[in-house]
Amino acid sequence: MPELLSKLNLPYDLRRLSFSELETLANEVRGLIIETTSRTGGHLSSSLGAVELTVALHAVYDSPKDKILWDVGHQAYAHKILTSRSSKFKTLRQHGGISGFPNKEESQHDPFTVGHASNSISLALGLAKARELSKDNFNIVSVIGDGSLSGGLALEGINNLIGLKGNLVIVLNDNQLSISKNVGAIADYFTKLRTSATYVKFRDRVEKMIERIPKIGVALVKRAENMKNRLKHFVVDFNVGVIIEELGIRYLGPIDGHNIPLVMGTLQYAKEVKGPVVVHVITKKGKGYKPSESDPTKFHGIAPFKIETGEVISRSDIPSYTSIFGRTLVKLADKNEKIVAITAAMLDGTGLEEFSKKYPERLFDVGIAEEHAVTFSAGLARAGFKPVVAIYSTFLQRAYDEIVHDVCLQNLPVVFAIDRAGIVGEDGATHNGIFDIAYMRHIPNMTLMAPKDENEMQQMLSTAVDHDGPIAIRYPRGQGVGLGLDASFVKIEIGKSEVVYTSNLSSPISHLVIFAIGSMVYPSIEAAKIAEAKGISSIVVNARFVKPLDKELIIRLAKKSDKVVTVEEGDLEGGFGSAIAELLDDNDVQKPVKRIGLPSKFIEHGTRAQILDLYGLTAEKIASAF
Repeated sequence: MPELLSKLNLPYDLRRLSFSELETLANEVRGLIIETTSRTGGHLSSSLGAVELTVALHAVYDSPKDKILWDVGHQAYAHKILTSRSSKFKTLRQHGGISGFPNKEESQHDPFTVGHASNSISLALGLAKARELSKDNFNIVSVIGDGSLSGGLALEGINNLIGLKGNLVIVLNDNQLSISKNVGAIADYFTKLRTSATYVKFRDRVEKMIERIPKIGVALVKRAENMKNRLKHFVVDFNVGVIIEELGIRYLGPIDGHNIPLVMGTLQYAKEVKGPVVVHVITKKGKGYKPSESDPTKFHGIAPFKIETGEVISRSDIPSYTSIFGRTLVKLADKNEKIVAITAAMLDGTGLEEFSKKYPERLFDVGIAEEHAVTFSAGLARAGFKPVVAIYSTFLQRAYDEIVHDVCLQNLPVVFAIDRAGIVGEDGATHNGIFDIAYMRHIPNMTLMAPKDENEMQQMLSTAVDHDGPIAIRYPRGQGVGLGLDASFVKIEIGKSEVVYTSNLSSPISHLVIFAIGSMVYPSIEAAKIAEAKGISSIVVNARFVKPLDKELIIRLAKKSDKVVTVEEGDLEGGFGSAIAELLDDNDVQKPVKRIGLPSKFIEHGTRAQILDLYGLTAEKIASAF
């Protein structure tokens, strides 16, 4: 354990440390983050960029009495270390260890469990209004990245700040990146502001303002030896347009977010402002680790790596479902100029890098704005294009109404590529994509399918772009099963499943039909083989489709069996198994149905293999449930 970290009672001792000691502590925190994530993987770039900012925040504010809210949460590793979790940090993202995101069950310093973007301002405003009603006295800080401001929820929160009497500080952590490069008018605006020379005329005013800060003001001015360079672009009451000034929000910045004394002084001043105030800090994503600074997107969410070189420790040569999706989409786009791709700030994560390079004019990254992504795709579809919307399952939840109202009600041919469907592993409860079957299958006009392997993945995508209506493909995080890909595309008949395994027992003690979907097809085949040793015969069906179901095959096989089993990597309430049970009940097929899947709960973090085993979704556990 680094020297200062091991001695201090954190975060309370921060307020008695000198600036030199705070900088030493920041270096120790940065080193611990790099060392730990090299073993566990994690969100490295964002957290490295926020180290000095976090030290300054906890040196100025009295957490947990004061509430510090981290938007998204992938920038909060330093916050975890500085709030009595440094000794546990080595367990980061490990099953039974600390979460990779703020977690209210883990620490009183985390007011909310968060992992999605753009919500911190609304949460902070709710706390501020509650503080007014209860006549309480505490400070509230929202730390939001510039990329998160592209999310509509953040703008809705800003719009509602008017009339707030008490102090609320919004720290805009501006690093020019969310995960991929920030896009849109707001990102362009902040780029211009960062490079503005307007600060020169305000420099003297800034110096005088900081000098007036009680106790630390004079020291801050002395510490900033070259004010012209150290306070570059620092502007007070700068007219930043309708979004901030015209809404009655005080603005301070932009300032160097890695200058601890300067950030502390500005935060101390901001605390005294009546009403909402924005503190705009400029940080460098990946700060302090050269490989991450050079490629912050690669190190945003990184697997274990070699510290010396930044080289990822490879685990498998088998391509991921994400990469198969990306490659296949390019092949399909080569033959169909109407295919366009849409992503919400996840260009790399959704496998669209190659598409963006080959067809940049047909790739639309809308920023962290999933709702807009879906409705925007509806407009493209209405005009005759074939939009493919690639969004993680957990993030697509945010666009539910747009899927219903703007796509399915209009019966538009939009393809939803639902990545990270099921258990994502170490990112845990906020990122597990276990609800998409339940929230997609009941929507009229929607077709929902899931591939059993990477070859079926490419065939489903080919089928989807030829489909005349809303259609979704859900596929898991990580590698495929190691199967080769067909050289040509074969259309899959909508709503048709396939029998993939049949037992050969001559006189079984019981006979099952197992309906499996997506990632659970191969484990179900292996489970059927295990069950044969117990005298249980079975037929395994790759359902392929959650909606529409293969009604004729399901009813026919269910009638011939002693028991029906369904297996899915999704929430059991309202999921695939429920759809099978409803179909049988609607058609008066009275057979017992055993549904195997995930419980309706927010599932903890751990490796994907650990979590699947824990909740009974391995071949052995599936077989034991027969």
